[in-house]
Amino acid sequence: MKRLDRLYMGTNTKMYKTISDTTAFLSRLDQLTADIPADHLELFVIPSYTSLESASRTVAGGRIRVGAQNMGWEDEGQFTGEISPVMLQEIGVNLAMIGHSERRHVFGETDRQEEKKVAKAISSGFTALLCIGETAEDKAYGLSDETLRAQLKIGLHSITAEQAANLWIAYEPVWAIGVNGVPADEQYADERHRVIKETLSELFGPETGLDIPVLYGGSVNPENAPLLIQMPHIDGLFIGRSAWDADRFNAIIRTVLPLFGSRKNAASPQSGSCKSQKEEIR
Repeated sequence: MKRLDRLYMGTNTKMYKTISDTTAFLSRLDQLTADIPADHLELFVIPSYTSLESASRTVAGGRIRVGAQNMGWEDEGQFTGEISPVMLQEIGVNLAMIGHSERRHVFGETDRQEEKKVAKAISSGFTALLCIGETAEDKAYGLSDETLRAQLKIGLHSITAEQAANLWIAYEPVWAIGVNGVPADEQYADERHRVIKETLSELFGPETGLDIPVLYGGSVNPENAPLLIQMPHIDGLFIGRSAWDADRFNAIIRTVLPLFGSRKNAASPQSGSCKSQKEEIR
């Protein structure tokens, strides 16, 4: 089954939620979503480092994937404050978020560092979730697409088409993230996703590039989630604080899942109602 036949939904809890908060959240979310077939939904949660081991145990054998918020590019070494892939594997984690806006713009990580982290994650058997996004200044100068293409081309420079099977992308415009973020409207978000998919197709070929999930994140909420998920180039949603309550997150999932299913059915080659993404980009 193609990866994009399923909806991708996830959240990053940032530096919020204690271990007990995280396990309670995951237990409730797992219970609420247990009836949704795994081939319909790829569900993931990325909690704090201190919560990872308990989180992994809480959903062991279940359908929710647990990921790390960051990962170093070496198995070991003199990297105080970093976490290696070996350490994450030891506690059952095989999903790593790389290049989140706050890692780039608060902690000063560069595109080259993200490239090294993505390469290490994938060579270590992880799924790498690479986050990219333009700043408000980039947007004001009309450089959004150039910024996204550069982040992709550098961040994925070491990745082969074969390795891209373990790659996800999250588009998170910097100006849309956080308490004061302004969500991108669905047309703007979809156009950026189109550019991202076009770039992935250039890097890895259409068959591989267009099968890489691209998620939108940036002030996603119950009101705009249905609008976003109906856009043809958006494969899922990477949600912040609107998803930090399990019942609210479940409600968003239940709202967007049938909309995504209807969209995919309408876009199938058999329906003849619209072009496939491969035809569009070619």
